[in-house]
Amino acid sequence: MSVLFGSVWCVTMADLEEICQHFQNKLSSLQCILDLSAADLPQQKIKKLGQEVLGLGRILEEFEKRVDQQKEQLKQLKELEKLFQNDLESVQHMKDNFPAHIPKRKSPVKDNKPADDQPAQAEKTKKISRNLVKEMDYITTQEYESIPHYMKGRVSYEQLNAVVEGINTAVAAKYRILCQPLKALNNHSRKLQQRFKVQETKDTKGQFFVVDEDIREFTQMKVDKRFQGILNMLRQCQRLREVRGGGLVRYMLM
Repeated sequence: MSVLFGSVWCVTMADLEEICQHFQNKLSSLQCILDLSAADLPQQKIKKLGQEVLGLGRILEEFEKRVDQQKEQLKQLKELEKLFQNDLESVQHMKDNFPAHIPKRKSPVKDNKPADDQPAQAEKTKKISRNLVKEMDYITTQEYESIPHYMKGRVSYEQLNAVVEGINTAVAAKYRILCQPLKALNNHSRKLQQRFKVQETKDTKGQFFVVDEDIREFTQMKVDKRFQGILNMLRQCQRLREVRGGGLVRYMLM
């Protein structure tokens, strides 16, 4: 029976009913022998009874050993299942929160200078165009979750990054005008360029910034209380800082 037991266990464990039936048959035989114990039994029968009991005891021990092994394997499988479940939840979270806005590679500011510009103007424009227009990086989901709830309010992750995109649009438009020669601009753009230069200070030298007027000029965003709240969130995420002076608030990219 021990060989049969081991064979059955190692194959599939699908024949447990057969094992149970075997035990029941053995126990029935032993019970029958015990019922006849009132009568005198031959020594050979008593010896056989003892062997049967010992055999069943060994099978039970082996059975318990195998059950313990399977319990340990089951425990390990459950731990592995938990790890896979965590990984699955992480992947699903990334899928559900994949940013709608992917940062683009920063490219040099292009100038549209006329072919007949003077050499000095061409060289100046070339020097400016070599500088990269800085872009504000989009907010990650982890950064969004780290923003205090009282500061976020009802602003969603997508709405926050929409403002990031809007500010980047304003910055690109502003510095595209700044890097062009005066002759290449129309009257409106010339006035804008002059305003941009007047707004610069020693604190903004070499930096990229916009003001409320730029947001209104180059985007469809409203510069209202909600917009100011989103700016606070962007400062919290270290995307910009304010530089005040001359009655203006400059939103400088970090």
